Amino acid sequence: MLYRTVNPATGETVAAFPTAGSAEMDAALDRAVAAFRRWRREPFAVRRRLNERLADVLEANADSLARLMALEMGKPLAQGVAEVEKCAWVARHYAETAEATLQPRHYPSDGSETYTRYDPIGPILAIMPWNFPLWQVIRVSAPNFMTGNPMVLKHAPSAPQCALRIVELYAEAGAPEGLISNLFLTNEQAADAIADSRIRGVTLTGSSRAGSEVASLAGRALKPMVAELGGSDPFIVFGDADPEEAAAAGAAARLINSGQSCIAAKRFVIHRRIFDRFAAAFEARLREAAVGDPLAPETAVGPLAREDLRDRLEELVERSVAAGAELSWRGEAPGRGFYSACGMLAAPPPGSPAATEELFGPVATLIRFDGEDEAIGVANATAYGLGASVWTSDRERAERMIAGVNAGAVFVNGITKSDPRVPFGGTRNSGFGRELGPDGLIEFTNRKTVWIR
Repeated sequence: MLYRTVNPATGETVAAFPTAGSAEMDAALDRAVAAFRRWRREPFAVRRRLNERLADVLEANADSLARLMALEMGKPLAQGVAEVEKCAWVARHYAETAEATLQPRHYPSDGSETYTRYDPIGPILAIMPWNFPLWQVIRVSAPNFMTGNPMVLKHAPSAPQCALRIVELYAEAGAPEGLISNLFLTNEQAADAIADSRIRGVTLTGSSRAGSEVASLAGRALKPMVAELGGSDPFIVFGDADPEEAAAAGAAARLINSGQSCIAAKRFVIHRRIFDRFAAAFEARLREAAVGDPLAPETAVGPLAREDLRDRLEELVERSVAAGAELSWRGEAPGRGFYSACGMLAAPPPGSPAATEELFGPVATLIRFDGEDEAIGVANATAYGLGASVWTSDRERAERMIAGVNAGAVFVNGITKSDPRVPFGGTRNSGFGRELGPDGLIEFTNRKTVWIR
């Protein structure tokens, strides 16, 4: 198995890296344990300075990091710069808030003093994806380094240079040896690392299948885990919403990262009365989106990150059409590279891929509805439960939808997004546990109860 940089705009292999040997993995785990013993004793001021310096280093290298992401996974440059800026934000957020969040929480009891303290547990294995190759890592490392936990990184095999660069960025920021290590691991080696007593927790962002397999390994080893998995997020628009405004937001939500985002809007559930107006405005927005070279400033939609991802999307579109969905519009894409054209599927039959599965790319599914209960039924007609977006001017209706939709987050009159200040995660096949917000600090802690007389 090789970790390879394949330029998705051309299909050309740029660089290849061998997987780690057993001695390399063993040494990295030993360094992580040694770093834990030292780092957990460092005062918050020291941990805070690391996050602050990392934010500065990220911002100073924003343009080169955006180009690296474009090269490795096809992210358009402007979106790459935005990802770097968000990474700096999460680092600064935890630098500012972690100490207060991790203060002991006191309770009344029959003792003279009773409280819970939040102790770090040790090295965390982070199994990270390719679609947001910086953000997915740093949104985990920033809170955990403030808590006191080191990280061992197993990044996606298609993003090896991003993985190496993250470790370099931390070194430039002054991270001590062993606080973060990158290992190019096979799946079998990752399983061995999960079972190893030196790893004390596991976090994974990836597919539901990968989440199930890794959760089984973590459960067998009795280790805590956070799983942020896929989504088939509904975007529900009622007849009292502005269809043009909702369509503009929906198109942006569908096309972010060339459609390769777990919280991208994928199934557009539109009230029958405004369906035609929404569909026309939505298609116009998709037609305006420039598909092409991610290094070109005007590009809004780049290639998909890998050839197999492009092929999988086309397969799901074809299966949906064969099942009876209408391909109401499909644009054009460059012939070279792993590009997929923007498109719209309409009226997919229940149970068809477009109605229930995750289409990971710039193809949207549009579904009509008449009443609230029908909208909730369509929204929940999938095994996923990550995010949802509801558009209405009726606050009481919005509250009913919030209660009825199965999702880890519901956004009303806005697109689903992650925010360092707010917990983030899913339910059902979209995963378990929470990242970001205060929850991101305490997921991998020993919540130790202390009773004193």
